[in-house]
Amino acid sequence: MTTQLDAPDRFLVGSHAGEPSDAARPARVVPWRRLGYGLLGVVLAAALWELVAAILDDPVTLPSVQATVHTFREYLSTSYPAGGRTLFGHAMVSAARILAGWTAGVVAGIVIGGVMASLRPVRFLLDPLIEITRPLPPLAFIPLFIVWFGIGELPKFLLILVGVVPIMIIATVSALDTVPTELIQAGRSLGASPVWALVTVRLRAALPPIITGMRIAMGGAWTSIVAVELIAATSGLGYLINNAGVNLQTPLVISGILAISVLGIVFDGLLRLLHRLADPASR
Repeated sequence: MTTQLDAPDRFLVGSHAGEPSDAARPARVVPWRRLGYGLLGVVLAAALWELVAAILDDPVTLPSVQATVHTFREYLSTSYPAGGRTLFGHAMVSAARILAGWTAGVVAGIVIGGVMASLRPVRFLLDPLIEITRPLPPLAFIPLFIVWFGIGELPKFLLILVGVVPIMIIATVSALDTVPTELIQAGRSLGASPVWALVTVRLRAALPPIITGMRIAMGGAWTSIVAVELIAATSGLGYLINNAGVNLQTPLVISGILAISVLGIVFDGLLRLLHRLADPASR
């Protein structure tokens, strides 16, 4: 009778004896390939940008890649406007606003979503309010918040909060609803109270999709903060972009946009890492 050790050939197609087959190769090979394709896409986009800039031959409409990179590096250590903050300083101001509003919104959304998923009366009470406010763009609240709170930090914080909380509530409720009932019952049979089962069993099982909601909310938070900085701020990347645009400093405008992109990639990368830690199967 043929045993598993006697008939390995069909499992080793395309590999030498003693070497892992393609199916058994480490999954870490794939991210390197993805990284290579990603870098190639960036290079091709930069080449297309340079080509269009050369055809237009108008640095105000579209500066070259070299001019933009030079401006980006220059304003990392040069204040704009004069006597103000550097590009790095404006970026840190925007990042601090994002982290404050987004963190508060994530915590509030998860708490409210957890309560709604656990208590039906609360869910029936709040669900219509969530459905009414969810389609409203946070940017619509900018004039109202300026009238109520001025142009300080509070309206910026509240604007991010308004955009993040509904997303996190929906993500949390949806994720908790998908947790298998058997898993919850197992926790309860081991003596866990409803609250303890929610925190240690349901939220833990629902964490990966909740983190996906956090990533979506982060993108919305950047849209909100840049928009309000364009209108009512004296610092931040939106403020820098607006002032540079008024003065037709297009390389600096694009530098500010690139700074937003870099910060967005960094924040999303950290959330991706958190997602992998919460869900080892996604590695």
